Amino acid sequence: MRKLITIDQKEEWNTYIKESHSYDFYHTWSYHAIDKGGDPILFVYQEKIDFIAFPFIKRSIPNTSFFDLSSVYGYTGPVSNKKFEDLDSCLIDNFKKSFLEFLENEKIVTVFSRLNPFLNQNFLIQKFGSLHRNGRTVAIDLRCTIETQRKKYRETTAKHIKRCIKKGYFIQESKSPEDVEAFYNIYSENMQRVGSTDFYLFNKQHFIELLQSDEIDCRLVLVYAKDKIISGQIIACTNGIVEAYLLGTLQEYLKDSPAKFLFDQVSVIGRTLGMKYYHLGGGLGFKEDSLFYWKTGFSDLFFNYNSWRYIANETVYYHLVEKTGNDINSTVDFFPLYRLLPQQA
Repeated sequence: MRKLITIDQKEEWNTYIKESHSYDFYHTWSYHAIDKGGDPILFVYQEKIDFIAFPFIKRSIPNTSFFDLSSVYGYTGPVSNKKFEDLDSCLIDNFKKSFLEFLENEKIVTVFSRLNPFLNQNFLIQKFGSLHRNGRTVAIDLRCTIETQRKKYRETTAKHIKRCIKKGYFIQESKSPEDVEAFYNIYSENMQRVGSTDFYLFNKQHFIELLQSDEIDCRLVLVYAKDKIISGQIIACTNGIVEAYLLGTLQEYLKDSPAKFLFDQVSVIGRTLGMKYYHLGGGLGFKEDSLFYWKTGFSDLFFNYNSWRYIANETVYYHLVEKTGNDINSTVDFFPLYRLLPQQA
């Protein structure tokens, strides 16, 4: 049985996600409801009690009658009520057949989905092909002792944390409108300073709705210098995983690296909540860059991070890329190519 659940069907969406063997906050109805990039949908294939559910953002392709599927910002991919490797092979084959029929019927040209490093989604996606290796992400193992965790810190990381403690910096959780606004301003200034693309520039309502959701355990953790907010991070705690979602620091305090102190303290919060991992994420644009190196100052635990980049209609895809003026054989790390502005190539 195949069904398509829309964002208007909150209860049904939530039922499938909550009955999944494992999932992240990125899969939830609440997180998809705040996405403004297209129409959120949950594709479900089910046989008796077993199912595979796959959330997407359906987007129209400008000046055409075609569409493509993408994923929300973060680590999503498919979920199931069982581990993918424990599903009956016939169900997986039938899921593939049903999904391909859906793509053809809905005039879908491409499918792009960021996958979740903590779920063995590769087992399912490899049935289709087009699995793309993006690199690695960094996580702190919260199952070891805090002493063992801190022994793995890079020398400079430990030094900066101690300096923040010496200066009397402290953390505090908050969801007050004033503090959310303060963090939003810090985050936005950060993104503009590093020349971030619009993809990372969320509006203030995104922050508010995320923190007010009764479906997701999202928390705003702030670093204070006396009574001044100087750094902060939104985290989400789901099924043993603390996701480091959004982070920002006032420019004038960057030299003190309060974000390092913040990461250390969030790991303590994660432990009190019984979490297993604190997922710091990877580098900017999947690269093992300076941001990735900064995160490795906390841990030597890495997870492979992949995405699914599938062309469902090659004829239309090649035509659309040609119309943009982009080279179909371009090595630029961007998919689908027809959404890449030529000057970015």
